[in-house]
Amino acid sequence: MAFSRSLLFYFLYLITGMIAGMVSLFLWPLPFTVRYRVVMKWNILVIWLAKVLCGIDFCIIGQENIPAPPYVVLSKHQSTWETLMLQNHFQPISTILKKELLQIPFFGWGLALLKPIAIDRNNPRDAMRYIQKEGQKRLNEGISVLVFPEGTRTPVGKVGNYARGGAGIACAAGVPVIPVAHNAGECWPVPGFIKHPGKITLVIGKPISTTGQTSREVTEQAKTWIEEQIRQMPPARRSK
Repeated sequence: MAFSRSLLFYFLYLITGMIAGMVSLFLWPLPFTVRYRVVMKWNILVIWLAKVLCGIDFCIIGQENIPAPPYVVLSKHQSTWETLMLQNHFQPISTILKKELLQIPFFGWGLALLKPIAIDRNNPRDAMRYIQKEGQKRLNEGISVLVFPEGTRTPVGKVGNYARGGAGIACAAGVPVIPVAHNAGECWPVPGFIKHPGKITLVIGKPISTTGQTSREVTEQAKTWIEEQIRQMPPARRSK
């Protein structure tokens, strides 16, 4: 049953993604905020499909902690689910990602409309400079920035190395950091084809002030809070 539901989910995921990608080609002349809202319809659809077909529900805690933009969101990265959710929940927000994602047909076309900060991971020094430059530019435009400080999706129960790039952008611009913890990887594991029913908990923390703090200090505060929240979360995956 789980296999057939996941198969149907991915079929619709790909079909609707192709349609959304083709539609996105006609959105380039529109203002950024309009393009963003249209592209987010697909994010919302995928999250809904995951709920209806695979039984993946969610709850969001800490909505009241979101300040007026712009800010930098530092989030745990376990799956694809949180990328879709956070891009929609904190919109408009610019995501730091690897440039290869923009080269994916259909999906990359829509992603490019969201003003992402696409980096080349093969040149970390240049990538860091680019992140700082483009991150400042987005914040100056009133667009928040989404960063997964571990860099790549981390298996449930593992803690990756938290890079300081996201906190560095926030410190330089004098904007707060919003830590986000969740357990999406229990229901939407990567790698893995099967989607598991359950209820994802996503917790938004209180803003971390960057005033008088270094990027190392801010990153450590965010990491400590995120990992502690995850340890306290109830199991997301529904028991059989």
